[in-house]
Amino acid sequence: MDGVPCLCVSCCQAQQFRRYLQSREMFDQRFSVVKQPDGTVLLPILPSCLSQLDLQSLRNTLAPDVCDFTWSQSPLQSKKQKGRTGGNQLERTIQELLESQGERWKEELRRDLPRSFQRHGDLILLGDNCFTQPVWNKIGDQLWRAVTKELGAKRLAKMSRISKDGFRSPAVTMLLGDNSWVKHVDNGISYEFDVTKCMFSAGNITEKLRVAGFDCRGETVVDLYAGIGYFTLPYLVHAKASHVHACEWNPDAVAALQKNLEVNGVSDRCTVHQGDNRQVQLCNIADRVNLGLIPSSEEGWPVACRLLKRTTGGVLHIHQNVTSPLQNSAVSEGAPQKVSAKNADRQVWQAWANDTANQITSLLSDITGAPWVINIQHIEHVKSYAPHVHHVVLDLDCRPS
Repeated sequence: MDGVPCLCVSCCQAQQFRRYLQSREMFDQRFSVVKQPDGTVLLPILPSCLSQLDLQSLRNTLAPDVCDFTWSQSPLQSKKQKGRTGGNQLERTIQELLESQGERWKEELRRDLPRSFQRHGDLILLGDNCFTQPVWNKIGDQLWRAVTKELGAKRLAKMSRISKDGFRSPAVTMLLGDNSWVKHVDNGISYEFDVTKCMFSAGNITEKLRVAGFDCRGETVVDLYAGIGYFTLPYLVHAKASHVHACEWNPDAVAALQKNLEVNGVSDRCTVHQGDNRQVQLCNIADRVNLGLIPSSEEGWPVACRLLKRTTGGVLHIHQNVTSPLQNSAVSEGAPQKVSAKNADRQVWQAWANDTANQITSLLSDITGAPWVINIQHIEHVKSYAPHVHHVVLDLDCRPS
């Protein structure tokens, strides 16, 4: 992912985390620490050290209020840039361009400029909350060339929304340039895709790194929601799975997945199953099943249970968006002490994990006609998806008794 990888922490613990990163030579001193409007702080991390980042260890060691990995949507200001006479060069350039067209500069136009964006190599992808005023259409290509130049890119695109076609296809329009294929390199893995047809989830980087650290030698893995290979590729390239069955129903994502398998030299160890994974004719083959769909992968749970090896069982990695209550509602009535927001979240995640484990136990018993022993191995917090909504992964060990 292009841009600056950062650790997002609470303001009161920023110095503690900064010292931690510096002591391990992971802090990127080329960039400045940034305080965000919500009070959190972004600490830049050296890209070469991403594979060493262990969020779970950090959370256990420093017990933070907030500790998440993120990519800065727009590049953090370097210390050199910070020292220069500033102002927003993009804003100045667009203002001059607009006024040269006989238009008047207004505050509402300034607020309509992009404040964040995604960088995909030499392509900039703008969000849907900028350049919404009708006046921009009068300038056309001249505006897009100016924006692209100021942001140091060659191609420009704009997202309007996520399609409701069932594939989560992005509704992206190319504003400058014809070729919409882009390339990312994460942890030594190349991901190529058409930005107008496929999503790239940068927020899952910590989970991809965690998967890359698994030892899957000798294992058969099934990835039920493969996409362009977000988890399929780490299982093959780094975890060294013997074989991965990758299920994906979006034909555009399948095209990108097949290309990425070839580019990364692992296509001989992967079988791609295009279509609805509930219709896949596989059974009793998996040592491990990845269910990487949010907000919920529950529709895939019966499929995952059918896939596990009947004699030895295996591990399910179940993704879910779990909603936590407001802090004051996390305390039972009459309780003498408050529950911290962090502990309240963990209690909700644990309750969801317990309920999920019970449901999987019932599913496995119904499918196989035999009892199973289910153990919660781990609950991983991937990212905060929205206020009080957390993307978590449950590692569930499932063995026939």
